[in-house]
Amino acid sequence: MPPKPPRRTRERILETALTMFNQFGEPTVATTSIAFEMGISPGNLYYHYHSKEQIVADLFAEFRREIETTLAAPERRLPNAEDCWLYLHLVFEAIWKYRFIYRDVNDLVARYHVIEVQFRRILAHKIRVAEQILGGLVKGGQMRAEPAEIATLAQNIVLVASYWMSFEFARDPKAVQDDRTLARGAFHVIALAAPYLEPRERELFDHLAKRYIA
Repeated sequence: MPPKPPRRTRERILETALTMFNQFGEPTVATTSIAFEMGISPGNLYYHYHSKEQIVADLFAEFRREIETTLAAPERRLPNAEDCWLYLHLVFEAIWKYRFIYRDVNDLVARYHVIEVQFRRILAHKIRVAEQILGGLVKGGQMRAEPAEIATLAQNIVLVASYWMSFEFARDPKAVQDDRTLARGAFHVIALAAPYLEPRERELFDHLAKRYIA
């Protein structure tokens, strides 16, 4: 096997920044700290990124591409309960990978115009997909809900999923946030949809929900 080519400095900067932002929070990490962690000079980092805002913008662009590529309702069939689980899994997987965005989202939106605009579009995209999946469950006889209820439920699902990290951090800033943090968030999202499900689907959701609170 030929050796893998070395990662470019620009890629390493983004990887290091993402790790540090996730661990310490974006507001507390300076570009000099990123350079020190990488073992390069601040001038070398500045050659690739003139400001932390550019680093944040590139990370957010990666996040947006990833989440909009993976989040989509089935196009050739009605969605089912398994699609709900896949949607939920992908949402929380992205939240965990880019958790600095979700933990500090209001601060980031206030300070970075690019995030203000794009995060609004991401929220709208999540809501549309949630509405499509929930509407498909109703058409497939797996759920009972009026159109107005679906619209409200979709928004509430996205609200809880998107702000769960901020809620957990505000509730206990010193607590370690890990997979169990996301599991609790997933459980609360499930609890929103559960009352609308038909008995068989409700039983499935209740069974799967135990994995998140065990």
